[in-house]
Amino acid sequence: MNKEQSIHEGDHEKYMRAAMQEAEKAAALGEVPIGAVIVRDGEIVGRGFNLRETKKDPTLHAEMIAIREASARLGGWRLIGCTLYVTLEPCPMCAGAIVQSRIEQVVYGARDPKAGCAGTLMNLLDEQRFNHQVPVIEGVLAEECGQMLKSFFRGLRKKRGLPQD
Repeated sequence: MNKEQSIHEGDHEKYMRAAMQEAEKAAALGEVPIGAVIVRDGEIVGRGFNLRETKKDPTLHAEMIAIREASARLGGWRLIGCTLYVTLEPCPMCAGAIVQSRIEQVVYGARDPKAGCAGTLMNLLDEQRFNHQVPVIEGVLAEECGQMLKSFFRGLRKKRGLPQD
């Protein structure tokens, strides 16, 4: 590994930690702890965390909120030159929005075996029939991102008096 690669990987961890901070905001509201940030030229231009339960809106995933914020801040819907960092692999809705917004790269933490559409169930981000494909880097701080989710759901099951496994 050369110096440039290690700096690049360090950046991935830095921005994933920023996404994890967003996920913590969701958890504080009782939302599933998923967070996202969008970065362009070393600057975070969009942030988001799950608000589905709070706002009663199924489209308020972390990625969708971050995309909306980045688009507003940058003054357009094309997020060229942007990388999305998200703590959990994007679902089909978010993968579609990522393609439509022309985000140039996605970096995610934990895989989503139930809805992951960036490589686990399918890869909508690399669908050649679309007019835009998005390279994916998976597994950045995967253990920590996954642990946030496991802890959240463990606490939810405990609160509801359900089995812990």
